[in-house]
Parts: sequence; structure tokens; C-alpha cells
Amino acid sequence: MTESTPAQDASDTPTLKRLEEEGEIAADYLEELLDIADLDGDIDIDIDHGRAAVEIVAEPGSERALRRLVGHDGEVLDAIQELTRLAVQTRTGDRSRLMLDIAGFRAARRAELAEVARSAIAEVRASGSSVSLDPMNPFERKVVHDVVAEAGLVSDSEGVEPERYVVIHPA
Repeated sequence: MTESTPAQDASDTPTLKRLEEEGEIAADYLEELLDIADLDGDIDIDIDHGRAAVEIVAEPGSERALRRLVGHDGEVLDAIQELTRLAVQTRTGDRSRLMLDIAGFRAARRAELAEVARSAIAEVRASGSSVSLDPMNPFERKVVHDVVAEAGLVSDSEGVEPERYVVIHPA
């Protein structure tokens, strides 16, 4: 089973204005969440690879408290991201692909995954054989696919959630 994204025509491509609106809606939603949870954090909004990207940044001394919003292996973060996407969709009427990071968890995980991908790429090049990685969530697979594509190799996702994994093939 190969992971793919639906074809988009120009009318489906989010505009910069729409992405900024998604970020603002998400920031408002997340500020309310932080207030309810009595947690401190600053919210940064950006546009990254055609998506709204929102990060809750820990204020000095509040890093540990924000980690509770990440959870084990990012499970709570994934849930909060989905809830935030639903809040955006409710307000805009459009499905959101917004990415959420909390206390730098995804940024650190992205760096780890890039290293895993580079090691697997080296193994594929040395052996000439395909390499299968451990199961990953969609965010993690996307990071690996991007690193593999940058290296000029091909990868695809196989299996069924939650055991879906990336296979890297020789060029």
C-alpha cells in the first residue's frame, strides 16, 4: 500500500491569507486551552511547506509543564493537533492541514528522524537492497519520505495503521 496525497488543482491550494487565518484561529483556540489548563506558553505562527504551522513555546521555567501536552511519544500532541484542526475547520468550513508543535517536540523528532533516514539511505546504497523502517505515525513518515526524496531515492509506506512503515528502495 503506497501513501499518497489526493491531487489538488489550483483552486484547492490554500492561499497565504487562508493559511494566516488558520494560524490565527488555531492560536486563539490554543490560548484558551492553555488558560483552561493553567499553563504558560507563547504561541508562534508561521507558514511552512504550504501549511499553517503553530508552536506553543515554553516560557522560561514552564518547559516541564508543557511537556504534559506532548505526552508519551507525542500522542497527546497528536490529539491536540487534531482538535485544533477541527476548531479551524469549524470556523472556516475547510479541512486544515495545520501542523502543531509544543515545546519543540516535533522539531527535535524531525532531526532524529532525518538521522534515521540518512542511516537507512546509506544502508540502501551500500547493500543495493530495500530497507524497511519501524512503524511510524504520518508526521514521522512524511519527514522520512522528504529526506529520502532529497537524497534521490524512492520510498513508500506499507502496512496498516498503526503499524504503517516506510520502505526505502535503491535508485
